[in-house]
Amino acid sequence: MQRAIAVLDALADGGAELGTNEIARRTGINASSISRLLSTLTDARLVQHLPATGRYRLGVRILQLASAARENLDLRAVARPLLEELAELSGETVTLSLPGEHDVLTVDFVQSSRSVRSVAEIGRNSIAHATATGKIFLACGGHLPDGDLPAFTEATITDRSDLAAAIVEIGARGYAVAVRERDNDLSAMAVPVLDRAGQLIAILGVQGPATRFDIAMMSALVPALRDRSVLIAAAF
Repeated sequence: MQRAIAVLDALADGGAELGTNEIARRTGINASSISRLLSTLTDARLVQHLPATGRYRLGVRILQLASAARENLDLRAVARPLLEELAELSGETVTLSLPGEHDVLTVDFVQSSRSVRSVAEIGRNSIAHATATGKIFLACGGHLPDGDLPAFTEATITDRSDLAAAIVEIGARGYAVAVRERDNDLSAMAVPVLDRAGQLIAILGVQGPATRFDIAMMSALVPALRDRSVLIAAAF
């Protein structure tokens, strides 16, 4: 089994068609063993043999298995270890949210271990115009409901023109912050999780007490959030 995986890895890493001797060199397995493995993998359609050149490449069955794996992936299961890493790194509460029609829903979180902390809830909506997560939703094509934008604090953006300008800036820099906008005691930041077509599939957020979780701390966390968002997206 391990040798077969090594052959598949060599073909994947090669990025092109490989001959038996080249696969043997890359895997450290003798050529006669490679020939037997390739025969078995070809029969299973995991590898395709090209008679014109005598070389091999990954087969169509690999694509079918990859597609089936993506369909059965649970976003929360994929993201959970990364949420835990971010919570340990930041010391704050980390959330995973999914976009809806006009708002964003929290589907998982890892709570800060500190005695003074922000409290998240599964199923809670992130108000689009007053939260970092909500602003990412808007920057990625989400829409606000009609009507006035309510003010939750003095810092809440309630003018649609001002909000539109802020969303353009967020789209350009790739992350959002909200300082005391939904709650006087809360600050938060968020980054998008985008699929291969650039569509929003989820949002990673970090939130904490405004007295502690300031702009400097949020800015320092941007690379870590971006790295984790890419890892989540890569699974889909």
